[in-house]
Amino acid sequence: MKRLGMIAAAAAAVFFFMLHQDVGAASSNTPDSYKQLDLFGDVFELVRAQYVDDVSDETLVEGAINGMLTSLDPHSNYLNAKNFNDMKVQTRGEFGGLGIEVSMENGLVKVVSPIDDTPAAHAGLKPGDLITHLDGTPVQGLTLPEAVDRMRGPVNSDINLTIRREGREPFDVKLTRAIIKIQSVRSHVEGNNVGYVRITSFNEQTDVGLNNAMKSLKQQANNKLIGVILDLRNNPGGLLDQAVAVSDAFLDKGEIVSTRGRRSDDAQRYDAHPGEKPASGLPMAVLINGGSASASEIVAGALQDHHRAILIGTRSFGKGSVQTIIPLAGHGAMRLTTARYYTPSGRSIQAKGIDPDIVVEAAKIEHPPAKDDQSAAAAEKKDGKKDDKSEGAAEQSTVDPSIMGTADDYQLARAVDMLRGIALFNGRVVN
Repeated sequence: MKRLGMIAAAAAAVFFFMLHQDVGAASSNTPDSYKQLDLFGDVFELVRAQYVDDVSDETLVEGAINGMLTSLDPHSNYLNAKNFNDMKVQTRGEFGGLGIEVSMENGLVKVVSPIDDTPAAHAGLKPGDLITHLDGTPVQGLTLPEAVDRMRGPVNSDINLTIRREGREPFDVKLTRAIIKIQSVRSHVEGNNVGYVRITSFNEQTDVGLNNAMKSLKQQANNKLIGVILDLRNNPGGLLDQAVAVSDAFLDKGEIVSTRGRRSDDAQRYDAHPGEKPASGLPMAVLINGGSASASEIVAGALQDHHRAILIGTRSFGKGSVQTIIPLAGHGAMRLTTARYYTPSGRSIQAKGIDPDIVVEAAKIEHPPAKDDQSAAAAEKKDGKKDDKSEGAAEQSTVDPSIMGTADDYQLARAVDMLRGIALFNGRVVN
């Protein structure tokens, strides 16, 4: 058995050496490294020989690699071939599942953001929700890829999620899986002259979608826009190059974001390019909340630091680390945190988030009942029955996806008021 353990340790050492050769790691192997790898070989052989059930070598090795990566931070992990292919499909903007961006927190699956018009959004899931059980099975003990894999399944099949949400008892939510098609950019004109652009995620289609949206808004407003609102609420992030492209669309010059890794020569800086931009000269507001993460925070931080936009809403999520996807020939890939994001002023986003310039908590705009309904509403309150409308009047820092961009969107209304106030101050015509 010892001989087999040494063989496994030697194989692991070879893998260790090749991996370091491929990615150019700074540190070199030491005698202590080989002692630890010998320990791994011993444990590997003991599990193969004595574990109560027969387990394949592939399962053991994948579990060991994933355990090593997930112990570093919540965002590093191993992707087997299937999960690697799923990830590539997702970044192209169409995939199957529930429509929910998640991370791991204290062994539970944490909702970063539900994606618009998906089963997760329709079910009312909110950023910050913790998923404790999947179809009655505890999440504790699963890796994030394993939990995500269980949430996926055939289209039109159901799954029950047990949700823990601050301020209430755990509850179950039934969702029906669907093909998730992400239209990452949506837009409309608020009133007659305020452009509204919502970006739900940063995928390969985002920069093209933004350019098309701005052209459409100008046409709808007869080229009389007085301002633009960029809505990044509940946007879990996505591709770095798309975040840079979106920021570049609103900035004439200067740094957008920088990344700094373990070695000084790994640092990278991304700058805006001069030229005609779709919103040149127009005041901007950016809406953010606790569901705005990663690429969303890059855009918000860049526009805030350059004083290009006023940020409205609540503090963002605080995911400011860079994950590099490193393919492993014939064995999927690994997602490894290799750097952190910094805004143009040098602020780290990680675990801090972006604070808005104007804090506006999420709330639902209440409409007074019609005259015919006033007596009925009064009678209902007199009978001690619950007034359903009052419950939505003061939400927490998250916003119900179903009202985002509508007349009931309180944060959006405040952004519109601010842009119209700026237009009046600048002597522009406001209808």
